[in-house]
Amino acid sequence: MIDLNLLRENPEAIKASQRARGASEDLVDQAIEADAAWRSALQNFETLRAEQNASSKQVAAAPKEEKAALVAAAQELAAKVKAAEANANSAAETRDKILWQIENVVIADIPSGGEENFEVLKEVGTKAKFDFEPRDHVALGELLDIIDIERGVKVAGSRFYFLKGWGARLELALMNMALDLATKHDFTALITPTLVRPEVMAGTGFLGAHADEIYYLPADELYLTGTSEVALAGYHRDEIIDLSNGPLRYAGWSTCYRREAGSAGRDTRGILRVHQFNKLEMFSYVKPEDAEAEHLKLLALEEAMLQACELSYRVIDTAAGDLGSSAARKYDSEAWVPTQDQYRELTSSSNCTTFQARRLNVRYRTEDGKTATAATLNGTLATTRWLVAILETHQQADGSVRIPVALRPYLGGQEVIAPK
Repeated sequence: MIDLNLLRENPEAIKASQRARGASEDLVDQAIEADAAWRSALQNFETLRAEQNASSKQVAAAPKEEKAALVAAAQELAAKVKAAEANANSAAETRDKILWQIENVVIADIPSGGEENFEVLKEVGTKAKFDFEPRDHVALGELLDIIDIERGVKVAGSRFYFLKGWGARLELALMNMALDLATKHDFTALITPTLVRPEVMAGTGFLGAHADEIYYLPADELYLTGTSEVALAGYHRDEIIDLSNGPLRYAGWSTCYRREAGSAGRDTRGILRVHQFNKLEMFSYVKPEDAEAEHLKLLALEEAMLQACELSYRVIDTAAGDLGSSAARKYDSEAWVPTQDQYRELTSSSNCTTFQARRLNVRYRTEDGKTATAATLNGTLATTRWLVAILETHQQADGSVRIPVALRPYLGGQEVIAPK
């Protein structure tokens, strides 16, 4: 949720953010009106309550012969107070309903526009070139007997798969290497719930325009998460956390589920866009003034993983119109996929400023002992789709795949996955 003080003091900044996103500016005006109506209703309630308190004292001190009339008047006033309180609460609900529709205020210097309007910040590494016809990851998976899509579809339907043998081990190796890296940088490992309550899902900002991407279990009133970010954001819900010694950092390992409802016809071959996958997600709680520095830290760790996997990649600053509702800035790291002749997103890291923490009521104590809203950030350190880039980049003419050096200790020293 956006900061009420910003709405009152600088609504134009919020409107500018909405414009950059291609979102509704009218919501800002509606929020201003609703906030004014709430403040008026609250003032009326507090005035009447003050009268009620004064009246109670008057009744207590009145002579016996005057009490009956004063009690009757007090009862009438009590009814007005109750109605005024209900009106103030209703006005607050109306205001908050509008506020929850306004997306996070973007950081001022990010690109405006939509999906194609990103800015390339850097390109790293040399794109793989072959003196043979390269196979895509599906053909490699079949040849090496490490990805079984046919049986995945038989068991669960389209966009499901089995990872088998060295394929399963390669994913686990990737996750464990990422977990080791995160742990070295003060992230506490968590294996998170993959089912969460509606208020947690809404609090992270995932029940907006893309709610149809989420699996919902109505009988239990629970949502399946598409990222452990959701559970990690809810971990300190309604708490005052201690940031006096620096950020609280978590690395959440979970299976993730996405309906891919809007992706008909896109990436139907292979395991790039699937309904179920594993992911290791970094999540940080920080003081707001430290958020941008923390964002760069998350990005640096993602780049370290990409380099350890010996992948060619680029980093982009995502345009405002392509951000999720909770992100104020998002860096995507995209690896080169040789058979597609293009970069594809492997990781993203988002600075959500105070947006999620305000919705989930996560606060910290400032140096003067007061409470303030924390900032949250997230970044992906490894996920199943990394196998696509690793297999295709490190393939050899005979169909074998060379295992990146950094991953070999997690695979018993294995250097090559060879066709059976």
